[in-house]
Amino acid sequence: EEAVLAELDRIASRGGVLGAMESGYQRGKIQDESLHYEMLKHDGSLPLVGVNTFRNPNPPPTRTTVALQRSSDTEKNAQLDRLRTFQMRNVAESANKISMLKKEAMAGGNVFAALMQVVRYCSLGQVTDAFFEVGGQYRRNT
Repeated sequence: EEAVLAELDRIASRGGVLGAMESGYQRGKIQDESLHYEMLKHDGSLPLVGVNTFRNPNPPPTRTTVALQRSSDTEKNAQLDRLRTFQMRNVAESANKISMLKKEAMAGGNVFAALMQVVRYCSLGQVTDAFFEVGGQYRRNT
């Protein structure tokens, strides 16, 4: 109980949950605890059956790796041409649909229903950019 109350006091001293979120307190705390857990696991201080204690003496053979398949320049250019054709074909309607999606997202409405209409006229990149404009982009604290 004392540890929980102490943690709640630390959050309160940062302006409550929202203030602590803005400063990245919770994320940092989670990262610190995760690192601490991993260190205990790796040095054996925290025994985990099958992970660092009582491991299988006859482990199965390691998996074989498969070479990564890359598309050729011809395939890449063909896909980019299809994207440009799609965007040009829908240039008149895409602006209206993106605007509708942004309004729905800002109003807290059913974004999925709007997406079902938008994807007929807009690319994934256009939809992603619209969401970034409305809600911002996640940046990991380092």
